[in-house]
Parts: sequence; C-alpha cells; structure tokens
Amino acid sequence: MGITKNLSFDAACAEKEKYTSKDGEDVYYPTTTTVELDMQSRYSPPKEAHWLVRRIFFLNWIVTYDRPQAFADLIAGITLGLTIIPQSIAYAALAGLSSEYGLYSAFIGSIIYVFFGTIPQVSIGPTSLMAIMTLQYCEGKPVQMVIVLAFMAGLVEFFMGVCQLGFIVSFIPAPVTKAFTSGTAVIVVLVQIKNLLGIRLKEVPSIGDFFSAIRYSDATMGFICLVLLLSLRMLSQVKFKQDTPFTQRLKKILWYISISRNALVVFFSGLLVYIWVHKSSLEAVPFVLSAKVSSAMPTVKLPPFAFESQNRTYVFTDILQELGSGVIVVPIVAVLANVAIAKAFVKDGKLDASQEMLTLGLCNLAGSFMSAMPTCGAFTRSAVSQASGVRTPMAGLYTGLIVLSALSVLTPYFQYIPRSSLAAVLMAAVFFMIDLTPLKDLWESSKKDFFSWVGTLIICLVAGVEMGLLFGIVVSMICILLRLGNPKIEVSLKQQGNNYYIHVVPQSDIFYTGVDTLRTEIRSACLLYRCDFPVVLHCGRFMQFDATFVEMLMAVAKELAADDVLLILQSMSLKQQQMLPVASNIRFSNEDQDSLHLEVKQ
Repeated sequence: MGITKNLSFDAACAEKEKYTSKDGEDVYYPTTTTVELDMQSRYSPPKEAHWLVRRIFFLNWIVTYDRPQAFADLIAGITLGLTIIPQSIAYAALAGLSSEYGLYSAFIGSIIYVFFGTIPQVSIGPTSLMAIMTLQYCEGKPVQMVIVLAFMAGLVEFFMGVCQLGFIVSFIPAPVTKAFTSGTAVIVVLVQIKNLLGIRLKEVPSIGDFFSAIRYSDATMGFICLVLLLSLRMLSQVKFKQDTPFTQRLKKILWYISISRNALVVFFSGLLVYIWVHKSSLEAVPFVLSAKVSSAMPTVKLPPFAFESQNRTYVFTDILQELGSGVIVVPIVAVLANVAIAKAFVKDGKLDASQEMLTLGLCNLAGSFMSAMPTCGAFTRSAVSQASGVRTPMAGLYTGLIVLSALSVLTPYFQYIPRSSLAAVLMAAVFFMIDLTPLKDLWESSKKDFFSWVGTLIICLVAGVEMGLLFGIVVSMICILLRLGNPKIEVSLKQQGNNYYIHVVPQSDIFYTGVDTLRTEIRSACLLYRCDFPVVLHCGRFMQFDATFVEMLMAVAKELAADDVLLILQSMSLKQQQMLPVASNIRFSNEDQDSLHLEVKQ
C-alpha cells in the first residue's frame, strides 16, 4: 500500500488501525503483525501428516470418499479388469508359466495397491517387462524359482523404500530408460514370433527349418488376431465432423470396444476352439493351445524356500545361486518402471518415490505367499485407468474382485485359448513401446546421449536386458564423474578503467573433485599473462565448501604471492570466508565485475 501524508490517528477505532487523511477520506492500514499472520496462514506449507498416515496411504483419502468417486472408481475398475485378465494370461505365457500365475499377480497387486498406493492410475500386475525378466532368469527351472524371485524382489524393493532410496532412480537418464524399454519390446516381439506362427521347436537350427516348422493354421489365427487388435486400437481415435449427443455416445462405445480389444480377441478365439472341441475332439483342433489349469484359486502359503524337483533337493542358498543377479536386477528394473509410470501420472509433481517402492515391495512380498510372479506397474493399464476417469486407488479393489471371479469361474476354459492369439496380444501391446525417435533427436541435441541410447539398445538385444541397463547406468555415472572432475571454467582478461585483471568464472558447480582443475586453470592463466595482473575468482558456484577447497585456495594464494599477484575472491559467503586462514594477498569482494576494487602490482 502507499503511504498517505498528513495522517491523523483515530484511537477510537476498535477493529482496525484507522487513519484519516487531510481530505477526510478514511484509509485503513493493517498492522505489520496482522499482515505477517495473514501471509503465514496463506503461504505456509501444510502440516506434515503422521508417518502412519503417510505409509498407509488410503487413510489420506478414505475420510473424504464420496458416492461420485465410488461410481467413477467402479467404472474404471471394471474397465481395467477387462484389460488386465487377458494381459495376465498372455504375460504368464511369455514368462513360460501357466495362466493362473499371471492372474495371481494381478489379483494381489490390485488389492495391495488400494491401501498403500499413492497414484490412482497405477495398476500393479504382470507386465511384459517382468515377464521377460522372469523368463530370462527362470527359463527351464522349476516354477518355485519364480515364486522365490518374486519374494526376493519384494524384499529388495521394500528395503529400498525403508531406506528412502527413491532418489536412485534419478541417476538413470531418460535415454537409457527409452533404450531399455525399446530393447525389451523388441525381445518380446522376437520371442513371440514362434508362438504366433505355431513353431514348437525350442531351437531352430536353420532358416529352412524355421519355415518348415510353421503351422499355417496357427499363423493364420495369429495374424488375424494381430490385425484385429491393431484395427480395434484405432477405434478410440475415430473423429466425427459433428459433435452431437449421438456422436458422443457412439464415440464412447467405440472407446470401450477399443480398450476391451484384448479381452474380445482372447474370448472369441477361445470360444472358437471350445465350439470346435465340442463338435469333434480336443485332438482335432489345429491350433497349439494353452496349458491346462487344474485348480486356480489362490491359497496363502509360505514361499518355497526349500523344495524337491526332478530328483534334486533345492535349499535357499541353491535357489539364490540359480537366480544369480536376478535378485538385484529384477527389483531395480521394477522400481525403475513403476516410478517412471508414477511420474507420468502424478499430480502437482508431488511423488513419494520411496512410498511407491514400499508399496511395490509389499505387492511382490504378498504375491509370493500366493504363488505369484514378479510384478510392477504397466503404462498401458495406467493409461486405461486415466481414460476411464479413475478417482482413487479404490478402483483396484473392483479390478481385483473381477480377477478373482475369473480365477474361480473361468479356470477350466483357459486351456482353450490358442497360444497364437496370446502372442498377438503381447506383440500388439509392445509394438508401440518401440521408440526410434531418439536416433534423430539425440543425434542433433547430444552425441553423448545418442551413443548411450544406441549402446544400451544393442547390448539389451545381444547380451540381455540386465546387461543393457547396467551399461546405460555405468556410462551415465562415468559422464557424471567426468563432469564433476573436469568442470567447465571460463578464463578471460578484462579491463576496469585503466586496470586489467584475470577473471576466472566456473560455468558449472564446483565440488571438491574439481578443485585441481580449477587450480590448473588459474595457474595456466597466470603463466599466459606473465603474472602481470590480479586474479579475480568467482566463488558463487563453490558447492559443499570444505577442507579441500581451503587447501586449494591457500595453495593458489601461496603460488601467486611468490609472484606478487593479488587473489580476489568474488561472491564468497561470509561463512566460507571465515574458514580461510589469513593470507596477505587474498581479498574478498561481493561487488560485480564492473565495480571491483583492484590493487595492481606497481
């Protein structure tokens, strides 16, 4: 507010401090205390919730849960259930498991996330990423290995959440994540080609044997399903010239058909086989079918830390030895995927990555007690939830109940699903995860990121996804270390009035790892200009100022003092100044470069 001259104070004013200006107009000025209180109440951060409320997250929103939210979550939960059931069956097949293991993961992941999850759109369950990782570490091994892998992954994820290690994900750059995702998608497509074409050979010795092993009935079924899936996917993008109530309803119907495409393809292909079997026999069916499931209702029991298989007894140490690096790689990959999805859908940018780690860990730990495979979030399902209008994680409860109903009712019919149709579902789901745009974008913007992306992608395809991810992380860490050890420093000779000085300005933050580079630059500049001018060092980007900085500055000052050169430390904080010992040729300045007070050697 402005200040009015010639004011008189009216002490009779009870509510406000009231001043009357000379012209008789009333002007109200609140006291400083009132302004401060108002500003504090308006802009102070909200009080942090109790740790129990932060960890059991549904306590934050359940108290305000109302009927409109419940109805929106019901619609979203049912829609997601129609999506996750065929996906779970397909991802279990990709991992080399029977259908029920994927559905167990979908059920327990959906239920656990209701109570501990923070992002309504996130859907925990089997994914192509976890399926391919499971296949890589457990192929040809007893199914008990998969369950223990889920337990160990959950344990590591839970430990990372407890230790607040959510920041670790920030060290994996976007190009590495994109290359890793694209590499995984390519591997899924290559793995599923055999199922799409009905090839039963585990190893194909030559190209000729590959083509001779194709079952054309399966190939026909697979390609028809693939075309249908890609066509139905386009229904959600249909646009009408006129926006009328009829076209809006029609667009909604087309959208529901589009997101239910996986369920429709699996249902009708399974129905075709079911009719075929009842008109002739199971042996007469010309398709390779899914494995028969005897009992699929989940039961709670301890993970098999010791078991017998094929006349061999496995103890816990044997299992860990068989799983190898998967015990660490699988949870890290799951956390990477889950946090990336959460970042994509979080509101206001407030993401508790450690809570997401805790929740994912609980999903996998609980899943291992129900014989589930490793799980994490999926972009496709999260997008479906978002488009369905989900409001809270409660939608997962309805999704879980639908999955449980499928386990109890549909189990005997899983054996009628052709493997070629499941392969088509998987391939259609991952086609659009293959992103080659970084080839052009990164080449133009950053050669380092380009080679990091290319290297990660190639190694994922050649040596495995875990080695590709490790390569990308190592390259990124090396680049960070090089940047910390070799900061960019600008050195120039500048003039102020009749005086010249050497201006040394770091262009990036200087940590203790970069002090030697800074010292070398200062010394090189002095030699270049024959120690004729004072040195002005800008200290505004000194980070974590410690004994290493003090030692370097004193060594530089000693070297310059030998040549009678003044060292001016510009923009150094008072706390940092107090850490330096007294030196005859050190001066301090908080002024800009145009008003520096220079002492020049005579």
